[in-house]
Amino acid sequence: MRDLIEEFYSDPEKFSKSDKHNSAVLQVIHSLDQGKSRVCEKQGGEWGVLEWIKKAVLLYFRIRKIENFEAGQYSAFDKVPLKKWSSDQGVRAVPGSIARYGAYVAPSCVLMPSFVNIGAYVGAGTMVDTWATVGSCAQVGAGVHLSGGVGIGGVLEPLQAKPVIIEDHCFIGSRAIVVEGVQVGEGAVLGANVVLTGSTPIIDVRGSSEKVYKGMVPPRSVVVPGTRSKSFPAGNYQLACALIIGERTKSTDEKTSLNSALRDFDVSV
Repeated sequence: MRDLIEEFYSDPEKFSKSDKHNSAVLQVIHSLDQGKSRVCEKQGGEWGVLEWIKKAVLLYFRIRKIENFEAGQYSAFDKVPLKKWSSDQGVRAVPGSIARYGAYVAPSCVLMPSFVNIGAYVGAGTMVDTWATVGSCAQVGAGVHLSGGVGIGGVLEPLQAKPVIIEDHCFIGSRAIVVEGVQVGEGAVLGANVVLTGSTPIIDVRGSSEKVYKGMVPPRSVVVPGTRSKSFPAGNYQLACALIIGERTKSTDEKTSLNSALRDFDVSV
């Protein structure tokens, strides 16, 4: 399968009429849709990107034709059909929730009016709350809560770019934004309005001196929005950053530790 995708991607014009190459693309997208394949996989504690699967997603757009799709009272005019839900999938999809074919949403997930894009993975028991978005190829773990208005960025190109990864049991507060391949470690809590890009300083302020991270939030961290001063020719100005102010306790279960984190550190959600 991989060889066919790589060959097709190397010369799309040459292989666009090839049934076996088109079939390979369709099989990969179906595998993504069923959760049998993922754009990213974790090996040895590190996440790696499977570029050939991202190539298949790009080729899928190439071989599909725009058409009308009906989903209940909603209609769409697009190249990618919408996912259709049934009771055996175990997903609760509230009216207004949209998930495109090629995205995987695991059993026991709840989708409020929200959007999940092609190539994304949403783990079991995760809540995607109202107006939250999960971008193309973004990876969201199990038992995660994406609060209202959360934006999880997607990425297809460049191929080697890692998508946003939200590991298991994270809590992402209202209107938080995570983009540019940022990785949020297992059990972390992001307060409301935290904005994380690949270059955002994520500063651990718990010690006598700061420790700065970029592109990743350590597991179980409690993170809030912050600013820090920077000098420019025109004067000193406050630039956005994120502050690690605490850690979820390990001695309590996930629900209790979350409530404790929010109460102890006054995190807005």
